[in-house]
Amino acid sequence: MVDDFGPRIEPYRQELLAHCYRILGSVHDAEDLVQETYLRAWRARETYDPARSALRTWLYRIATNACLTALETRSRRPLPSGTVPEREALDPLVHGGEATWLQPLPDALLHPGGSAGSAVDLGSLRLAFVAALQHLSARQRAALILREVLAFSAAETADILGTSVASVNSSLQRARARLDSAGVLEEQVAEPSLAEQRACVERYMKAFVNADVEGLKRLLTDDVLMEMPPVLNWFTGRDNYGRFMDWVFAKAGTRWRLVPVAANGQPGFAAYNLAGSGAFELHTLQVFTVTAAGISRNTVFQDAEVFAAFGLAPAIGA
Repeated sequence: MVDDFGPRIEPYRQELLAHCYRILGSVHDAEDLVQETYLRAWRARETYDPARSALRTWLYRIATNACLTALETRSRRPLPSGTVPEREALDPLVHGGEATWLQPLPDALLHPGGSAGSAVDLGSLRLAFVAALQHLSARQRAALILREVLAFSAAETADILGTSVASVNSSLQRARARLDSAGVLEEQVAEPSLAEQRACVERYMKAFVNADVEGLKRLLTDDVLMEMPPVLNWFTGRDNYGRFMDWVFAKAGTRWRLVPVAANGQPGFAAYNLAGSGAFELHTLQVFTVTAAGISRNTVFQDAEVFAAFGLAPAIGA
């Protein structure tokens, strides 16, 4: 068994990456913790007892506890809409300083080599859901993910967390109440197919490169939310959104190139703005939540670590 241990645990890498990301909210930290998980598993390979637990459960025990240990010295990673009050669309932009924010997860990391299949439930990676998880305690977060997302039994979850079934059920109850009060659980409703979502965002991209603010507004829901970590400002409503985009085009100009991306099972794009050098320089990465009624959320990132995770070029030619 030891000789084939590496090939046997390798197929779990992508789902463990998604698991660590849900808990930590950071792509870089999640990748580090998956590496740590595999190192610990390899070192302990001769002690693994298949009679006690399935290999997958054993790996999740290692990964979950590595994440919980890491969270003892790391701060939560929410989004601005979960931490500060809403502002007017044209309020002066306020930088969040040294705060650490939730990062988007490139879908490409879950499909190595362009493979189409994945053991990961992309719906459980939606930015709004992962952001809400950041407001739970570390153990509540882990219990809810293990039970509700990964469908481990209460007994398996207790074994993974090294606690009792009663403690797991208590943590799960408190976690569900917290998410329910935030309206997150209500978001688990039927939504357009991925192809329909991408088509909606492609229409948005066409309006964007044409600086067609009215066209953008027609694709939004009435209560659309825009936020822009590391900037603290966030706001809701189609009219606020339109006023902000008018300001963006007035300030940054109307010459853009857009590159489609996919993150957290959601469509998006990287926006490049024409610079004085004549090249289009990387400006933002935008991830959209698309509902049957239109785009309900746009989360805009301006962070070098996020750009690097998506392998985005700093500039592209005209």
